[in-house]
Amino acid sequence: MLAHHCAACDETYLIFDSQITGVMNTGHGIEISFTCWCGAEQTQVTGRYAGRRTPDVVAA
Repeated sequence: MLAHHCAACDETYLIFDSQITGVMNTGHGIEISFTCWCGAEQTQVTGRYAGRRTPDVVAA
């Protein structure tokens, strides 16, 4: 279960495992695809790397 603010209906809902349509491990974190209560397909990135910026490359 996770809380998500839907971009389509502008509401925050609890999303249950029965609404999840896919899970993919990416370099940015775990991407969860699901169907909102309003019927809109949504995604949310979670996990250790979610929201973490990659370090800027500095020339030595």
